[in-house]
Amino acid sequence: MEKENSSFETIVGLQVIDESLYAEYRNAMKDILEQYEGGFRYDFKIQETLKSETKNPINRVFLIYFKNKERKQSFFADPEYKKIREKYFVPSVESTTQIAEYERFLN
Repeated sequence: MEKENSSFETIVGLQVIDESLYAEYRNAMKDILEQYEGGFRYDFKIQETLKSETKNPINRVFLIYFKNKERKQSFFADPEYKKIREKYFVPSVESTTQIAEYERFLN
């Protein structure tokens, strides 16, 4: 059951290997993300990882949100998004680590 004042959020760690190409990815996918009622709450460049449960290196951490889980799934399945991802994300990111995923209830 979807709550009116909630969002579905995912915290992700990346190993970005081409900052300029990754920036192009973020710019190119922004409008599609907004169409699916999504956005970013936080975005960090990480210099040092002190503890990790993955072997993947991480130099970028962000929180992406959607109105609900279905909107997230639809966004990642969108054919235009997939084209953008293949062109920019795939060659600019070495590894992806999903850190957490949850529904957040807002005030």
